[in-house]
Amino acid sequence: MLKIYHYAKCQSCVKARKLLAQKKHQLEEIDITTSPPSFSDLKTLIQKSGRPYTDFLNRSGVQYREKNMKERVKTLSENEVIKMLSEEGRLIKRPIVTDGKKVTVGFNPEEFKKTW
Repeated sequence: MLKIYHYAKCQSCVKARKLLAQKKHQLEEIDITTSPPSFSDLKTLIQKSGRPYTDFLNRSGVQYREKNMKERVKTLSENEVIKMLSEEGRLIKRPIVTDGKKVTVGFNPEEFKKTW
């Protein structure tokens, strides 16, 4: 079973869920806006993704702009940024998909087909 953190109105999330359903994956769907991953879950997801924590920021989101994250991230520690992400799911790039071992963040069709 795959766990997918998503937002129902996000077109990238819709595409990701459709692709995963076509591949007959069972999904545990979590609304990232109402139930964002905890601080410790985010730390684990980031570590397992092999990507920098900044790749988990939703740079195209309204919250990112409203909170001036482009500038703030330059002065905040990694843990401070991750704490903010755990408190405000709309700051997180989506979807996040994991099977407990692998993690993808965002929707790249080629990466999805290869990974899942």
